[in-house]
Amino acid sequence: MIELLAPAGNLERLKVAFLYGADAVYIGGYEYSLRANAINFSKVELKEAVEFAHQLGKRVYVTVNIVFHNKDLEHLKEYLEELADIKVDAVIVSDIAVIKMIKENHLPLEIHLSTQASTLNCEAALFYKNLGVKRVVLAREASRDDIKDIKDKTGLDLECFIQGAMCTSFSGKCVLSNVVTNRDSNRGGCAQICRWTFDINKESEIFSMTPKDLNMSIYLKDMMDIGVNSFKVEGRMRSVYYIATVIYEYRHLMDKIKSNTLEKSDILYSNDIINRCANRESTPQFYDKLPTDEEQYYLGREEVSNQDFLGIVLDSNHGEILLEERNYFQVGDTVEFFGPGIEAFTYHIKEIYDENKEKIDVARHPRMHVYLPIDRDLPKLSMMRLKVFDKNDYL
Repeated sequence: MIELLAPAGNLERLKVAFLYGADAVYIGGYEYSLRANAINFSKVELKEAVEFAHQLGKRVYVTVNIVFHNKDLEHLKEYLEELADIKVDAVIVSDIAVIKMIKENHLPLEIHLSTQASTLNCEAALFYKNLGVKRVVLAREASRDDIKDIKDKTGLDLECFIQGAMCTSFSGKCVLSNVVTNRDSNRGGCAQICRWTFDINKESEIFSMTPKDLNMSIYLKDMMDIGVNSFKVEGRMRSVYYIATVIYEYRHLMDKIKSNTLEKSDILYSNDIINRCANRESTPQFYDKLPTDEEQYYLGREEVSNQDFLGIVLDSNHGEILLEERNYFQVGDTVEFFGPGIEAFTYHIKEIYDENKEKIDVARHPRMHVYLPIDRDLPKLSMMRLKVFDKNDYL
């Protein structure tokens, strides 16, 4: 099985992820998730999410991957039973106590080992396999040789991150947040101290230890060839635009690989699109070599908020679309639409109408509803962005 796995911080993001090509999503429930600051899913929303996914023939995995203290175990059994009743497709765990509880109570839950377990060798992977783990989410620090060796010697399903934030420490081992802010990074409270900049002297010299983001688009085919089963995008707290853009591009690349039609131009174009929608630069990190100073920000950085996302399609009929505006645009702009099941295409804005069908020159108020005349129907939740890259330039 080859799977594109997306993050989903809430129901809206979950639906966008599936519509844009994800085969599965991973989400946080109302307990025991490592993204305490994400919206996460209530009990009712968990049920709705699983039902929606299963109607599409897709999967939902729930994170139960905090580092457990004694008091955290008090209601764990009841929570796991609820997840089993809802029929989630798997739980992502890091603590052996959770695995033990699932097995001892014969709960029908598939177990995936979280990246928090920092698995980087075949002996550790086999240990967890013998405990009943079906899939191992390898540490972000796994190299190509690590991945291939583990696959060849264990036969386990392997899940690897292909996009998103990196941890300054080994996955699951950081306590910077605990020390500096008293927020437990391994129980969902990470304050991302590694993103801070620090003054190191009175001359205002600064130091940072922020790793650049992970981006594996150039190695995607190689990862498929060595046996990776699930390709994971990080970002349960990312925007709907980020999720749609990244999943859309990786889906395109994976489908091209499967059909043996992938060209270098496809990789270069998708790589630029993916890089632009994030605030930090990205790189393959540990896959092909140990990271150097080129994969890290040491002397500060700029994270400019991306303003490319202009609007989301709410409806489309009779030669016009209803668009919810997200960033400023005006008559005369050249933009691009992309969406579920359609190829991205260029559009020149000649007319804009407000919600009363009065002609306007500029859409300047976020969340305002406007109409654009367009000669084709677009799927709901298609998105409009600035036209920055021309695919023909990569041929």
